[in-house]
Amino acid sequence: MQTYIALLRGVNVGGKNRVVMATLKKRFEQHGFTNVITYLNSGNILFSSEETDVLQLANICEQLIEAEFGLQITVTIISKATLLEALEQMPEWWNADKESKHNVIFVIPPTTTEEVIVSVGEAKAEYETVAYHGQVIFWSAPIKTFSRTRWSKIVGNKMYNRVTIRNANTVTKLAELVQKNN
Repeated sequence: MQTYIALLRGVNVGGKNRVVMATLKKRFEQHGFTNVITYLNSGNILFSSEETDVLQLANICEQLIEAEFGLQITVTIISKATLLEALEQMPEWWNADKESKHNVIFVIPPTTTEEVIVSVGEAKAEYETVAYHGQVIFWSAPIKTFSRTRWSKIVGNKMYNRVTIRNANTVTKLAELVQKNN
């Protein structure tokens, strides 16, 4: 049995793609996932499963969402081990400066991290800092100059639909929760 996080892309944003997390939790449990916990209303679900293929798990989660809510939502799955390993490798600057925004950009397979980085382009060193480990991209930028960063423009990039973004507080809390969720 392994612990995973399902990261739902674009749910409960601006009144669109409404997914009731309590209902989704029940649907996950009915499917046979165990230790199911939801975090925030933005589509973070921790669960345990015997299944080890993350692409298969993502497919199952997408089908459960479509069956329950009639929505086609992209889901990426990251294992507890993968998340914790990435956080062990996080750069010192990430989530260090209170005057900066700190995000994690999770790349949705089969897209690769390298494809996203090439598409978005090289970070503007005077405004932002970017590093990655596996499918996890760490990004920080001062709030004052945030709008000048290249990576803030990912929303308009062709790769935007191939990533899901969480802020540092959310990622830190998800790491705490997966460590407790065995």
